[in-house]
Order: sequence, then C-alpha cells, then structure tokens
Amino acid sequence: MKMRKTVVLALFALVSVASYAQVSFDVKAGMNLSNATGVDDADPKIGVNAGVGMEYRFSEMWSIQPSLMFSMKGFKASEDFYKTTASPMYIQLPVLAAVRFGVAANQNVVVKAGPYFAYGVGGKYKLTTRTGAGGMETEKGDIFGGENGWNRFDAGLAFGIDYEIGKFFVGLGGEIGITKLSDQPTDDMDEIDPKYPRNLTFTIGVGYKF
Repeated sequence: MKMRKTVVLALFALVSVASYAQVSFDVKAGMNLSNATGVDDADPKIGVNAGVGMEYRFSEMWSIQPSLMFSMKGFKASEDFYKTTASPMYIQLPVLAAVRFGVAANQNVVVKAGPYFAYGVGGKYKLTTRTGAGGMETEKGDIFGGENGWNRFDAGLAFGIDYEIGKFFVGLGGEIGITKLSDQPTDDMDEIDPKYPRNLTFTIGVGYKF
C-alpha cells in the first residue's frame, strides 16, 4: 500500500510539474572583468560577453537556465623585468539552477548558480621581457597554440543575480574556474603545491526575454 501511494504521489508531482513547465528564450550581452588566480601581481582585464539563453521553469519559483555564450577573459601582469597580457576567447555553456522571488508587480529577483563548461576558440598573448643589455624583447602568439599553449577546455562554478522588469533584465555574476589553464606552473618553487593559473571572472550585463 505504501509503495502504491508513493508511486501515485510521484506521478502526481510529475504531472504537476509538466503542466506548469514553461520555456522562454533570451539574448544578452555585457562586460567581463577577468583575472587569473595563481598568478602573482595579476591585474584584471576588461572583455565582453554575449550570447543566447533558455529558461525551463518548473514552477513560479524554480527553473533551469542553460546559455550559449561568447566570452573574452584574461589578465595582465607585470614586474620589473617583464610585462604580459593574456586575452583568451571562449565559447561557454553555463547550466544554472535559478530561484525567483517576486518583489513588485512584474518585477523579480533571480538568484542562480551552477557549473559552466568552456572551450577556447582563440586569443593572443603578449610577453615583453627586459634583456641583460637593458633592452626589451617582445613575444606574441596564439594563446592556445604551441608547445606551451593554454589548455582549451575550462570549467568551473558560475553564480549570479538578475533583476527582471517585464521582459528586460540586468544581472551581476561571477565565475570561478577549477581547471588549470596551463600545465606549466606559475610558481614552481613549491614542489609540493605548485601554483597554476585559473580563470576568475566577474560579469555585468543586460538582456531581453522572448
């Protein structure tokens, strides 16, 4: 009897979710302020992000929000003897769970978090070093190319908060990378726990829902 009641309740829940389920789409664009953890004296770098998204709403409060984004990240770093700039570009897929809170008529606050997966599609690096004779040498190239190029795959945790007004929304967010951008440590002095660069990004953007 208990098993029968459990099955009936589960089916009722599935029917309720399916009967409410709503799908919407959106376009969005914004600005990135990116940096890299594990890099000494790194400074943030400005980039852009843009893409399309979908929202699958299970209820008035809960939903899933996958997106397909183009995102420019990177960092700048300098010391007395060198200066470098990294400008990678990614195609990115965040898949976020979202919870929506109504604050006024046709206005909501949406809090969201989940994983993101990214693939490097291009970008450049520039490295300027001081030579022993007091001159400067500059090296440029593709950031994902060559023997010591960055790993193309990146993944991590994304989170954010949106404010919706009708079909328009503005949002703030962040991304913490968990994969190594390069297999070359940025600090190999510590053999037990060497440092590796990882993406760290804060975003601001606007969008429109269809």
